Amino acid sequence: MEEWVLASANSSTKRQESRAPRYAMIEDSLREAILSERMPTNLVLLEGPIARLFGTSRGPVRKALELLHEQGLISRFEGRGFLATPDPDAVTPSREPLTPQLLGLGHEEAPVVDTRPAAERIHAEVEEAVAMCLAFGHFRIIETALSEFYGVSRTVAREVLGRLRSKRLVEKDRHSHWLAGPLTAQAVAEDFEIRVLLEPAALRASGPMLERAELMDMRSRLQRLLDHPEEQSVATISRLENDLHQQCLRHYRNRKASEMIAQSQLPMIVNRMFFQMLGVPRHEPLLMEHKLVIDHLIYGAFDAAASSLQSHLQAAAERTRRRLKVLSVFPEPDLPPYLLRIV
Repeated sequence: MEEWVLASANSSTKRQESRAPRYAMIEDSLREAILSERMPTNLVLLEGPIARLFGTSRGPVRKALELLHEQGLISRFEGRGFLATPDPDAVTPSREPLTPQLLGLGHEEAPVVDTRPAAERIHAEVEEAVAMCLAFGHFRIIETALSEFYGVSRTVAREVLGRLRSKRLVEKDRHSHWLAGPLTAQAVAEDFEIRVLLEPAALRASGPMLERAELMDMRSRLQRLLDHPEEQSVATISRLENDLHQQCLRHYRNRKASEMIAQSQLPMIVNRMFFQMLGVPRHEPLLMEHKLVIDHLIYGAFDAAASSLQSHLQAAAERTRRRLKVLSVFPEPDLPPYLLRIV
């Protein structure tokens, strides 16, 4: 239990770090460059060049600059932008190019600049936050607060929420408000019922088209965690779940059935939350259950693989039901401000 509590604390810290707004990372980088005197005090700071360096829109940059100005680290002057000094009268403004080196982006410990489209960049974090809130009640997602939190447009926020809606993680009410939760045992049981009915058939059809080398890689990942339990984590378990429940089923050609499977992911969310809160149990049963399915696939025993997958899902349904009860007694975690509890 002590290990689980420690893992919970560590994962909570990581979640908070991962949800840090983009403007905060830009603010920290600029502050460090100013305080370390790496950036000339007469350098003019403009939103556009900074946004290009960090691969973002101007919104997060504008907020970062405003915060630094409030802190007295930069100042306004008669021209456009800010000066990298609190005393604009002591310097002559310089409009030299702002380089990655001036911001410390050229060394190994520099923050990684994410140049993906905004929706791609924030999707995983928003999904994790929404998934985390599901077990703790009924929440409204404030679209404007979400866009401000990540420094993206409302169009991007709507795109991300639309993706979550397709996964049945959020919904819209008659007033066009975005809602999430509550996560109920009945909803989880219904998802398992769908998966028990559809996934074995999908595996039976998809299995013969899987490459042996790919299956051996999957088996190697499983065996690695069985031999080294200390490496079990939310990320490594999620990789195994993706191997069996997505990659192994991807050749199934019934599009409607595949969509139903993809929309029945509440059990995955419950287990992910459980592992995040308490850590992965040292003897997590799904490892051996997955291994049995993969072994059958490697040897071409596709009916046996489908039968083993069905048994795994039935056993997982009971484990997930118990884990949902455990989660219900935990205090509500620290959630981002765009999630508003509905009383």
